[in-house]
Amino acid sequence: MLRPVRADRRTTSPRSTAPLGRRLPLVAAAVVAAGLTAACGPSSEPAGSAAPATAAQSSQAFPSESQSATASAETSPTASASPSASASASASASSSPTPSRAQSGSGSTGGGSAKPARTSAAPAPAKVPGPGYDSSADAQKQIDAALRAAKADGRMVLLDFGANWCGNCKAADKVFAQSQTAGILGTSYHLVKVDIGGNSSANSALLRKYSPSGGTYTMPVLVVVSPSGTVRTDTHVTGNPSLTSEGINSFLRKWAA
Repeated sequence: MLRPVRADRRTTSPRSTAPLGRRLPLVAAAVVAAGLTAACGPSSEPAGSAAPATAAQSSQAFPSESQSATASAETSPTASASPSASASASASASSSPTPSRAQSGSGSTGGGSAKPARTSAAPAPAKVPGPGYDSSADAQKQIDAALRAAKADGRMVLLDFGANWCGNCKAADKVFAQSQTAGILGTSYHLVKVDIGGNSSANSALLRKYSPSGGTYTMPVLVVVSPSGTVRTDTHVTGNPSLTSEGINSFLRKWAA
């Protein structure tokens, strides 16, 4: 009887029937290939093995955050000093209003209201000399003083050349003493009376200086001089006005401007 063959019986491959001489070259080639692989290593590395090297290289190529922060702190001292500067600025800002209020309060009175600016008052009327002529007076000195005052206040200088014995001069003195005429004189003129009725050569020289046309003089001779010393009018040339209040006042108003 035939026995059944078991299904799990291992089958063996038949041995190679190639001769031994043919298999030796193949074994030698395998050994040489294995040696080359061990000496040179694999031609390509697995993907996972390259990660540690990359991380190490990146850590060497780029400085750490702590190093960069230290370098930035060393190269920019302004950034490190900014907190203290801002603190000092805030401290000064908080302390500044108090002195400002103190200063503003010290410069004001009456609840902080400013004092109104003072307006310049009108100059006081000039002194008007009384009647007559003082033969002992220094006429040159009086004229110089009148010109200085005229430069300061802008008034004109009125020179009255006359004599104590002259009737027309006395008539003019009466008009000068009237309130209206005296007001015009005090507001617009510095009056200087010069005696030319005596023997004063100095006063005669002053007459010729301010009324240089010469000849026979009819007294009083009235000469209006500007603050700069320029003669504006000379009654020896133009003739005397009427020796009344109307005549003299009109003359004074005309040459006061």
